[in-house]
Amino acid sequence: MESRYPIPTVGALVKGPSGRVLIVKTTKWQGLWGVPGGKIEWGEPLEKALQREFQEEVGLELYNIRYAMLLEGVFDPQFYKPLHFLFINYYAESRVETITPNEEILEWAWVTPEEALRYPLNNITRTLIEKFQRENP
Repeated sequence: MESRYPIPTVGALVKGPSGRVLIVKTTKWQGLWGVPGGKIEWGEPLEKALQREFQEEVGLELYNIRYAMLLEGVFDPQFYKPLHFLFINYYAESRVETITPNEEILEWAWVTPEEALRYPLNNITRTLIEKFQRENP
C-alpha cells in the first residue's frame, strides 16, 4: 500500500571543477532530465541522505553543500506514478566529473545552467536551475 503522507526527498544541483552542473536522465521521470537524489531513510540527517544518494546513483562525493529550496510535487504527472513528494533541494560541488551510474541513471551530462534549460527537464529541476541562475548571475 502506498504511503498516505508526503515523501521527503533530497536532491542537489552539483557544480563540477569545470564550472558546469550535472543533470541526469532517470527511469522514473518518463524521459525527462533532473538531478540525482532520492528518499531520506528513517533517522538519516538530510545532508547524509544527500551524500548517500549521490554515492549510490552517480558515485560522487559532495562538498560545500548549501540549502537551495523546498518544492512540492503532488501527484506530478511527470513522475511515473502518483505520489506526494517534498523535494528538499541543495546546491553542492564535486571535485571530479567522473560519473559511475547505477541502474536508475540512463544518461548524464555536465552542462552550463543555460544549456541545461534547453534539455527536457522535469519541473522541479527547471525551477531549481532558474533559481541558481538568479543567485549566480
